[in-house]
Amino acid sequence: MRPEDLPEVMAIEEHTFPVPWTRRNFLYEIRDNPFSSNLVVRSEAGGIVAYANVWVVDRELRINNIAVREVSRRQGYGAGLMSHLMDRGRDRGCDWASLEVRPSNLPALGLYEKLGFRVVARRKGYYSDTREDALVMRADLRHPACAER
Repeated sequence: MRPEDLPEVMAIEEHTFPVPWTRRNFLYEIRDNPFSSNLVVRSEAGGIVAYANVWVVDRELRINNIAVREVSRRQGYGAGLMSHLMDRGRDRGCDWASLEVRPSNLPALGLYEKLGFRVVARRKGYYSDTREDALVMRADLRHPACAER
């Protein structure tokens, strides 16, 4: 992800999340955060169909933000990007991958479970817009089931 990608990224972000990251949030992650990696997935036509922000901290891959353009969902972009992120984390020495997700986001929950993530905690009232809880999910990147996806 580069700053010039942000108009497309922001369009997906604002359409996907009730409380979207700001352009400033993304710029900080791209330019200033030494733990941050920011990736985009482009279609054959060149447009951005998905993106992610992750941190690698203390042998953990922290998946902070991932989204797929609405018209491109259910075509494997999310699963492919998640698999790539997990492989990249493994290559960088991570033992674990973690993320937070709304309990109401059933498509994401299904994907994460399929990729080996399990709920390990619940953050009460985490999301500021609805006070919905967040499920904290974690995958063991050392586990063969995660490595063989």
